[in-house]
Amino acid sequence: MADPFDITIIGTGPAGYVCAIRAAQLGMKVAVIEKRATHGGTCLNVGCIPSKALLHASELFAEAGHSFAKMGIGVSPTLDLKQMMAFRQEAIDGNTKGIDFLFKKNKITPIRGTARIVAPGKIQVDGKDIVETKNIVIATGSDVAGLKGVEVDEKQIVSSTGALVLDKVPETLVVIGAGVIGLELGSVWARLDAKVTVIEYLDRILPGMDLETAKNFQRLLTKQGFTFKLASKVTGAEKTKSKVKLSVEPAAGGAAETIEADTVLLAIGRVPYTNGLGLDEVGVKRDAKGRVEVGDHFETNVPGIYAIGDVIRGPMLAHKGEDEGVALAELLAGQAGHVNYGVIPSVVYTTPEIAAIGKTEEELKAEGVDYKAGKFLFLANGRAKANQTTDGFVKILADAKTDRVLGAHILGAQAGELIHEVAVLMEFGGSAEDLARTTHAHPTLAEAVKEAAMAVAGRAIHS
Repeated sequence: MADPFDITIIGTGPAGYVCAIRAAQLGMKVAVIEKRATHGGTCLNVGCIPSKALLHASELFAEAGHSFAKMGIGVSPTLDLKQMMAFRQEAIDGNTKGIDFLFKKNKITPIRGTARIVAPGKIQVDGKDIVETKNIVIATGSDVAGLKGVEVDEKQIVSSTGALVLDKVPETLVVIGAGVIGLELGSVWARLDAKVTVIEYLDRILPGMDLETAKNFQRLLTKQGFTFKLASKVTGAEKTKSKVKLSVEPAAGGAAETIEADTVLLAIGRVPYTNGLGLDEVGVKRDAKGRVEVGDHFETNVPGIYAIGDVIRGPMLAHKGEDEGVALAELLAGQAGHVNYGVIPSVVYTTPEIAAIGKTEEELKAEGVDYKAGKFLFLANGRAKANQTTDGFVKILADAKTDRVLGAHILGAQAGELIHEVAVLMEFGGSAEDLARTTHAHPTLAEAVKEAAMAVAGRAIHS
């Protein structure tokens, strides 16, 4: 019998495949088990990558139709949705094939099939073959959260998966849920001329994000044609041949109304994918939300079984899972793997983008932390003026006594790129003054980050 693997990872999404590669780099004998035909999990196949491809393509389409004329460029764009979907698929293929290459390069053994843990160190694949391994890593990701009374058929009522492959632009699209996924995919179809209505149970969009940023962003989306029904709940859906009729009530209770749409997107969040893995049988504990319970080193209560990514506590973000995969591999190799959960950026890839890191003002107030806020509008940034991307602002939050940066929130063009200089600063415990004293090239959007840091001390130059 062949020697057992040192580590076998169930799932090859960002958490799983990165863990596999790092473990192989550290000299371990590694296997991965994946039930999909392609590696990459939700993120590369039906999530992050295809959605960003469509966001990019639809943004250019909208820009060509509405903004080019101001710059002296005469264009009348026409939509070829079939070709746009081919562009999306090309992005998926390029990324998933890249993982195949990396697995071969690092001598990782890929196993196709559905995994079930039958005992510590033993995984059954498709109910037949047994994989022997010293360590098991659960990296099975997450699935779409359902809503009672709203049955997804991926045709008229779609999840995020179905919203990425619509064969025509709906005249009317209702998005249930005003989180990141709903607003991103709503933006794709709004740019392609769908009339989008967003229904949210809470009285605000983007729960958990900085409230000032979310309110300003809602105003910008409204200008883009979005309609919002906040503090509202969907209690049922009735499908006809060509329409979906939603029953909608105030969240606090009250009279119901009916909203019709060609297509409904259910985007109320995601849940950990842990069913069918045999966790109860081998005694792996899960919490009330179905997440695998782990300790500080990603270990479950069963020796030799670990978990990372969306299946454990923390934000369901691909890069969070990647860093956990690296940390776990290094810990198993006897090194000091670590993830700083206080410095994990999050991005909403709309137009404009939103990026956030660290604490919000609401969190600091709730924790009783004395802080100072510095804000700078892109309206006062030279590059933003030249690019006609003046919507939004940068906000830096710093400790009132030590000046250490505690959080940052950016609403504006390229926010997802700009946030990372704050991430590096925070990782090294930097202050707002450190950022304010760092020379930034002119003219760049990044100067707005510097000015916001200067504003913490009340000395921004251009505002």
